[in-house]
Amino acid sequence: MKLLSIAIPCYNSEEYMCKCVDSLLPGGEDVEIIIVDDGSTKDNTARIADEYAARYPSIVKAVHQENGGHGAAVNTGLDNATGLYFKVVDSDDWLKREAYLQVLDTLRDFVGGSETLDMLVCNFVYEKEGEKRKKVMHYRHILPVDKMFTWEDCHHFIKGHYILMHSVIFRTRLLKECGIRLPEHTFYVDNLYVFEPLPFVRNIYYLDVNLYRYYIGRADQSVNEEVMISRIDQQIMVNKIMVDYLVEKKPELIKNKRLYQYMRNYLEIITTVSSVLLIRADTEESLEKKKELWNYIKEKDKSLYFWLRGGIMGSTMNLPGRGGRRFSVDAYKICQKIFKFN
Repeated sequence: MKLLSIAIPCYNSEEYMCKCVDSLLPGGEDVEIIIVDDGSTKDNTARIADEYAARYPSIVKAVHQENGGHGAAVNTGLDNATGLYFKVVDSDDWLKREAYLQVLDTLRDFVGGSETLDMLVCNFVYEKEGEKRKKVMHYRHILPVDKMFTWEDCHHFIKGHYILMHSVIFRTRLLKECGIRLPEHTFYVDNLYVFEPLPFVRNIYYLDVNLYRYYIGRADQSVNEEVMISRIDQQIMVNKIMVDYLVEKKPELIKNKRLYQYMRNYLEIITTVSSVLLIRADTEESLEKKKELWNYIKEKDKSLYFWLRGGIMGSTMNLPGRGGRRFSVDAYKICQKIFKFN
């Protein structure tokens, strides 16, 4: 059995996927690299995937499927994973070699141990096009370093500082047993990937290394603001799924105060992003969708609604009139500069 399975969702990724795959090969026989060709049609993604599988038959798998979107590709990667642990690396991103080898050493140490590791967290780096200084997202002041811990041992997560797909490695069986299935033909499902498994996570380990290099700069990237506005209905759908999940799990989650606080705070961030994008769209239809989203939350759980609405972000996103909406956008832009997203 492999130590780590790594899924690479690929869709017309010819220009950059080799850099991604090559960064994973140093893991050798401990690693299973699953290249998921998600119905690519415009380039040689499928051929490149097959060439890697032929060249490294004991390490690389090439899986081809009809186009189903990022979520479907992650699902397929998980379905084909045989490793003890599972990670997703997008085809335009890559891993840093030294940190990668440290991660493998750390995972290896836990195999056969007395305690089961459910989730490993590492740092990630924003590789933003045109910027010389790279923003590192670390967790040193939030998570205990180099030791096994539980949610109760975590400190408070500051705004905009959360565990993302780039920073997490899950135990494969945990993902399969929790039944996670990401929606197909939908963007922004990475938020569900780092949300729904959390109630099943007991033991966590934080390795303070800059593992994942997250590239930002392509005009067609899903995190580009104009692209996000054009796909706002998908963002709203993911937002509502997260609301449903948190409300459904609430009776169980409130027994673990720190975990519930974390998941509620993460939902706050996602709802803020949905709201400000709808404000930025600046149409009657988009403002009506924003109103409908908040009403949806209110109908699902009034206490959750009032908590979200009463916080600084919720209140800022719901200021009245055009002047209020302009202030909301200005506040969002400040957060963009601070946290380097979008």
